[in-house]
Amino acid sequence: MDPLAPLLNLADIADAVKGARAAVDGAYRHPALRRKGGQVAAEISLRCAVASASLLSGGYDLELVRSGTVLDPVLQGSLRVAESLPALAARWENAPRQVFARLHLLAATGLVPADALGRPAASLDRVCSYIVSRSGDPLIRAAVVHGELLALNAFGPVNGIIARAAARLTLVASGLDPRGLVASEEIHLAREPEYLGAAGAFATGTPDGIRSWLKHCTTATTMGAAIITEVGDLALA
Repeated sequence: MDPLAPLLNLADIADAVKGARAAVDGAYRHPALRRKGGQVAAEISLRCAVASASLLSGGYDLELVRSGTVLDPVLQGSLRVAESLPALAARWENAPRQVFARLHLLAATGLVPADALGRPAASLDRVCSYIVSRSGDPLIRAAVVHGELLALNAFGPVNGIIARAAARLTLVASGLDPRGLVASEEIHLAREPEYLGAAGAFATGTPDGIRSWLKHCTTATTMGAAIITEVGDLALA
């Protein structure tokens, strides 16, 4: 039995998943993705990397980052991770442990001793089993992988960056967000108290806690899809 399938039966979750999927599908029809898809993808990748790093280190100015003047190691690690995701997505469902090792190397260089890079401090067996078996709906799977990694704290000072990258990789590899354009990280940052509270609730393992996290993640996907439209409009302006 698929261990994640029952989560769709939690109150309002099936409708939230359906709405998030529709939002992504709609955003992918934006004309900018045909004409200036690379430009849109690069902008969203940058914004998501900055948002993910900001959730760890209190915030970075996007325009200063864009200018190349911010050399903080947390931010630089997040940028390296974001740049790597398109290539790593092809290996994600077959070799997630190798991808986790690579993500840790990219994110934590300069922050942890070299001999600790690529070595998680907690077992990733359950998380990897969800990824390899493609358990549940992709949105549910991405949320559970994300939440489990936050709770495990297997990657020390860059754990959040890797957890959010893992969620993005799950959606890319599943084909739901094949170009990695849904800017969920910006929504997590904009709704940081809710993000942290829902993640803590998920870690309790109760149905209400899991439902709270799934609701937050599906909302972040829906709102993150709207950012595709926003960036696409700017690209065509």
